[in-house]
Amino acid sequence: MSKPNKRLVQHRDDGNWEVRKPGASRASAITPTQSGAIDRAREILSNDNGGELQIRSQKGTIRKQDTVAPGNDPRSSKG
Repeated sequence: MSKPNKRLVQHRDDGNWEVRKPGASRASAITPTQSGAIDRAREILSNDNGGELQIRSQKGTIRKQDTVAPGNDPRSSKG
């Protein structure tokens, strides 16, 4: 069984916001605003068959969690 696909949006020491996969050594994306990072994280998860998005506050506490549905479904038929 595979691990669930997750992305974190968190504040960086340099004032920017990053999108990071848990356990990754570097960020997937860096943006100047939290809303930009959230949009990019949703886009990444949607393109990667969906998953869990965790948004953290500037202090590092969990502010919100959300499930992102899969996007770019290669099958146009139902089923």
